[in-house]
Amino acid sequence: MYSEVSTEGEDVLITRCLQGNPDSFEPLVVRYYRPLFRVATRMLDDPEDARDATQTAFLKAYQALASFDRQRQFFSWICRILVNDCLNVIRARRPSQPLDDTLADPPADTADPVQADELRRRVRHALLELTPEQREVVVLRHFAEMSYEQAAVVLGIEEKTVKSRLYSARQRLCELLAAERIERNASTRRDRPVAARP
Repeated sequence: MYSEVSTEGEDVLITRCLQGNPDSFEPLVVRYYRPLFRVATRMLDDPEDARDATQTAFLKAYQALASFDRQRQFFSWICRILVNDCLNVIRARRPSQPLDDTLADPPADTADPVQADELRRRVRHALLELTPEQREVVVLRHFAEMSYEQAAVVLGIEEKTVKSRLYSARQRLCELLAAERIERNASTRRDRPVAARP
């Protein structure tokens, strides 16, 4: 998922940045931009907002680099910065903000492209109905592919809390998808033409 920069290499790059060599930060951007952008896209459902949030996270990380605890993983630290910014964006949005149907999703487990697109749309819309706290654990666990321990570090909560929120989020997603399917089936029946009597 990441480009080849070892933990030791990261430490060297950070040291060089702190010594006044800003170009040493670029390999960290190259390595982590895509996974961070993926997290932001899943949380915000808007590529432009996600791009802004990702770039802002790198800027904030660079400016606060002197405060970075070398005992932590750099990715966990900057991901926490990104998640906080994404949550601020979500809270600032109007509830009626339209959804962006151009969001790219992972391929669905189906050979029918039409069904795959429909499933991705339904999952995306259901994801946006979750609370920010539920959404962030789903994004980090399933889309950023973090372990429970890594997600707990990023979010600053206990591992058991991650598991609890994830369980609640999955239950809620199932409820939302089931309700949407019932509504869709009912709409199909209403729109079906009535056969003319002989």
